[in-house]
Formats: sequence, C-alpha cells, structure tokens
Amino acid sequence: MKTYSEENDAPDPLMDVFGITPDRKRENRQYWGRELGMCWQLLVTNVLSHHCKDYAPAIRVGDDEPCDCCNGRDAIDTKYRIGSGDSGTLKKFKANGRLLQEKGYRPVLLIVRQDNLGAAMSACEAGGWVIIQGPDTFDYIRSASGFDLRAWLESCKASQDFFLSKA
Repeated sequence: MKTYSEENDAPDPLMDVFGITPDRKRENRQYWGRELGMCWQLLVTNVLSHHCKDYAPAIRVGDDEPCDCCNGRDAIDTKYRIGSGDSGTLKKFKANGRLLQEKGYRPVLLIVRQDNLGAAMSACEAGGWVIIQGPDTFDYIRSASGFDLRAWLESCKASQDFFLSKA
C-alpha cells in the first residue's frame, strides 16, 4: 500500500468540470492522474493549434517526443501533476529540457496542479524548464492564444450543473 505525504485534496478545474471528487480521485490516483493528464494535453494542444499562428505539433527525436507541442520558440510539455520521483523520470526531465534548448527552444512545462513533487520540480529546473503551475498555466494559455480556457471549463461545468438540476 502506497502512502502519500502532504495530502492535497484541493479540487482543480479539471476535477471540477468532470465532477471528480477528492475522495473518488484518492481511490485510484494513478488512473485519474493519467486520464486527467491526457485530457489536459488534448485541451492545451487543441486550444493552441486553433488559436496560435505560430503553433507546431510535437517535436520528434527518434522515437521520443520531448514536448507535446510548440508555440513559436516555446516547446510546451503539459502535465496534470508531476508526482514521480524515480531516477529515470528525473533524468528524462533534465535531458529533454537540455535537448530542446540545444534545438533553440525554450522548454515550458504547463502543469495544472501545484502539489508537485519537489525532487521532480528540481530536476525540471536543472533541465532548463520554465515551470508554470496552477492558475498561471491558464494565464499563459490565454496570453498565448487569446482563449480563456479556464473560463471555458467553468462554463462547461455550469452547463452540466444546469442540465443535471433539470433532470
């Protein structure tokens, strides 16, 4: 049985829009982290691809993609939360950041949650990543694209609430 220190039960915009309670998420953290992470990646790449003239898809290096997409010189990788501190993951964060810088990009991490593992954040910083978390990640997206993703998610939740209350 894994134990988790510094429990953070605060909901976030993705949990809110999908009606995922902290209790439900705690039942299977890995599953929800993976699913919400893929959702976040798709949301960000779709917003940027439709609203940014300098959008480009992920950079491919061999069989790997060190980022999810690019906007101008920003190589953007999306994460719901970074909770893994295994040595392989930490080495990959460092290597990918350096690789993107060598290719002339500014590596940018857009992370929904703010309760990320300290060791992983240190590895990302050591790799040269610009780390943007929590509400700031939505500000970055709005500034880059002109699209307010947070407001859109809130409107989706409000629409759900309205329709569920009529059922």
